[in-house]
Amino acid sequence: MTQPTPPTENAEQLAARVAELSDLLGYLANCWDDERRLLARQLHDNLGSTMTALTMHLGLLTQQLPEGKARERATQMKQLLALIIDTNRQMQLALWNDKLEFLGVKAALAEATAQFGDEHGITARASLPDEDPHYSREQGVLLLRCAEEGLRNVASHAQASEAEVILDDDGDQAMLTVRDNGVGPAGDPESGTFCHGLRLLRERARLLGGSLVLTRRPEGGTALTLTIPHRQP
Repeated sequence: MTQPTPPTENAEQLAARVAELSDLLGYLANCWDDERRLLARQLHDNLGSTMTALTMHLGLLTQQLPEGKARERATQMKQLLALIIDTNRQMQLALWNDKLEFLGVKAALAEATAQFGDEHGITARASLPDEDPHYSREQGVLLLRCAEEGLRNVASHAQASEAEVILDDDGDQAMLTVRDNGVGPAGDPESGTFCHGLRLLRERARLLGGSLVLTRRPEGGTALTLTIPHRQP
């Protein structure tokens, strides 16, 4: 006995399912951001504070020790604690850039760009507005994530010597561009074929009423452009 063919979804049902999946993706992305923020805060408040206190106590103890192997060992321990504190700080930044929350998008983008240039030996510049526009948390996180993902792609695929992060804002919408002078990823960047990281960013941009486009620059290199309106749909 043959099984009945399931009915084909009509256009309205398909659009509703796409909208539901888009909302779910946005919810999961926001939950992911909240969990990263919470973990970074715990690393700062608990581990970071404890390590800093230990360093201070060890410094006081070292001063009381006579010259010799004991003081040398205490100094080595203090250096190890300093290394742990620095590693903990880098982990916090990888999880959540607190500059985004306390100093705004401009400071977070400037730091991310400078850090990328130092780590990869690439001339990296940030061109930012004079004023720091107001963005919701979701918008600010998306702008920073786009800059980070764009710079990662530059390091992975572009073979570039220069990269630039540009933020423009006309009051109605924000446009973030990450461009380079390299060769870009394999294939045609305008074909719409995105890696998973860019796909996630594109869907998050759509959820906020924006768009994400990857294009090849006429003068060479590629440009990743995120556009989001100030007013969410």
